[in-house]
Amino acid sequence: MQRISDRLDAARIDRLLRKWLARLPHPFTAADRRAGYRYDISVLQAEFSLTQMLDRPASGRAFFETVIRENLDVGRPDQVSLIFDRRLRTRGARPTPTRFRTRVFTQGVTPSLHVEYKHSRIKQYHKEGRALRTETTINDTRDFRIGKRLCNLPALREVGFSANRRLLDAQTISHDPIIGDTVFHTINQPTIIDGQRVAGLRFGDPRVHALLAAIAICRLQPDGFANHHLREHLAPLLGWAPEQLTPGRMTYDLRRLRLHGLIERIPHTHRYRPTPLGWRTAWFYTHAYNRFVRTGTAHIADHASTSPLGRALDDLARRSAIAA
Repeated sequence: MQRISDRLDAARIDRLLRKWLARLPHPFTAADRRAGYRYDISVLQAEFSLTQMLDRPASGRAFFETVIRENLDVGRPDQVSLIFDRRLRTRGARPTPTRFRTRVFTQGVTPSLHVEYKHSRIKQYHKEGRALRTETTINDTRDFRIGKRLCNLPALREVGFSANRRLLDAQTISHDPIIGDTVFHTINQPTIIDGQRVAGLRFGDPRVHALLAAIAICRLQPDGFANHHLREHLAPLLGWAPEQLTPGRMTYDLRRLRLHGLIERIPHTHRYRPTPLGWRTAWFYTHAYNRFVRTGTAHIADHASTSPLGRALDDLARRSAIAA
């Protein structure tokens, strides 16, 4: 399809026009055409789009919403100048006649991002839940000092596709939410790792959070930790005596942590140490649950709560009811 689209040049479009002008009635007689009077094509609007298919459509929405959230400043003069490769003037006797703004529209549940330059604009949206679509629409070719005749189509293509690419470059984000979604589900859900079925480490499960807190503590041991070390730290976190945790149960937990990549065995020993992913996950999961999820749930469950979170959610509910 891309090769077919690339063949759609000015010559082919002109041939299509001449084909139908030979069949449809028009005011130019044969004598007029021999005298040099004939129709020509002018470009009133040109649209150049780039559609990037996503291999995980469900994660694409999270990715696009992150792109929007982190790039609300693309309508600023410095960003517009970068995207359209034009010098803009915001002051002086002859400022650039355009509005500098970024607009986010929501039609149904699909948001779209709009950036404007003079009579042209770039629109970006999550297409049919399966692709990231970026399209530049040029409504006046003279915005870029290009004529309107069809012979200027190659120059317009260069402007349109370059603007799409520059916008994507400007939207480079510091993290990829799809990676986070993949890692979260890999750790949280049962899976097959190296041909072995391993149970998930479910976020919010008391035993899992006790395990993560224990390996965060064990990270401080320079020579790693063994089965009995983990048991000594894990039992108090669960409110149990150490002897209530059998070596078999600890072996099961160590296997889960190892296959999920949160700990690794020290070569030629029966000791373990947390991996970089392991101690980061342990720190983030335990702090997120203890300091945000648990306390936040307490605020939203207590109808008499006057916390900022409770007031914000009540205000959101009222605004949603008014909008509905």
